[in-house]
Amino acid sequence: MSGEVRFIDLVQPVQKYLPEVEQPLKKQAFKDKMLWTAITLFIYLICCQIPLWGIVRQEGSDPLYWLRVILASNKGTLMELGISPLVTSSMIMQLLQGAKIISVNMASKNDKELFQAAQKLFGLVITVGEALGYLLSGMYGPPAELGLFKSVMIVAQLSIAGVIVLLLDELLQKGYGLGSGISLFIATNICEIILWKSFSPITIRTEQGAEFEGAIIALFHFMMTKQNKWQALNQALWRQNAPNLSNLFATLVVVLVVIYFQVSNAESEG
Repeated sequence: MSGEVRFIDLVQPVQKYLPEVEQPLKKQAFKDKMLWTAITLFIYLICCQIPLWGIVRQEGSDPLYWLRVILASNKGTLMELGISPLVTSSMIMQLLQGAKIISVNMASKNDKELFQAAQKLFGLVITVGEALGYLLSGMYGPPAELGLFKSVMIVAQLSIAGVIVLLLDELLQKGYGLGSGISLFIATNICEIILWKSFSPITIRTEQGAEFEGAIIALFHFMMTKQNKWQALNQALWRQNAPNLSNLFATLVVVLVVIYFQVSNAESEG
């Protein structure tokens, strides 16, 4: 057993070169955790708004539209990949460990650090692989038209953003903030969608005529334009062709319950 070379031991030579967040020197107070969580969230939101340089805008529907909520990604920005490399690397390592394909003693501090380093290395490799996959698939325009320089820059931007996501998640998990980056980014992405579906000023054509997409804006529009106020309220609550108030209320209840339990757990740990 002592002479056996394990898979995670192969990561040891590159472990010191991997980006890492140091453990906090002291236990963070609750207000400090809130501050670090807010900083992490701010960085993520900024990255969600910075467009990728060098891409060609593609017309048509987004093939990954329904996955972007759970991947916490934003099309055409630095957060194009979202948390997908982080989640994928974690799933692969957990699967290998659970299936006993790799030998890891999680009670050993050294093995635990090597396991986390291997997971991080996998995350970086998957980040570059996904960036290349997005580029070669033509999502940002035909690679031949983009040219070598723009293609390299697009992959570099996505890779750097992937490293940022990895470090932000590690920052929270090592005790600086609340929860994990994965849950925080998914929750933020969901909240952004909720706000947009509530206050979107975009109009859509329906059988009843033009309606606002935003559920709350649509409520005021119905109440001001329809003679039958009860019918206007009922349509705002239950309309099927666009976001409605009943969906909004149900979503808010779930979000508030999750936030309550998250804060309660953080306060008990603090």
